[in-house]
Amino acid sequence: MKKLVIIMMLLAFVGVNVAIAADSVTYENKKGTVTFDHKTHGETLGDCAKCHEGEPAKIEVDKKSAHGDTCKSCHKEMNGPTKCNDCHKK
Repeated sequence: MKKLVIIMMLLAFVGVNVAIAADSVTYENKKGTVTFDHKTHGETLGDCAKCHEGEPAKIEVDKKSAHGDTCKSCHKEMNGPTKCNDCHKK
């Protein structure tokens, strides 16, 4: 019985992490909506620690961080989109 409970807990934990990783986040902006696809970023980077420090949690993104160290500098390094209309869609 103990093994079954442990297995069920592990499956629930994995299911929660998969659900979190599949989410997309959108940021409304006057230049156009930016959609952040968490699953694609996670698969491309392969390591949560590249964006998340310590426990994975939602990262607050503002204009300064998006155009600086949080997004654009990584996009340059990883050959991601860097032009305004690559991310901002009207």
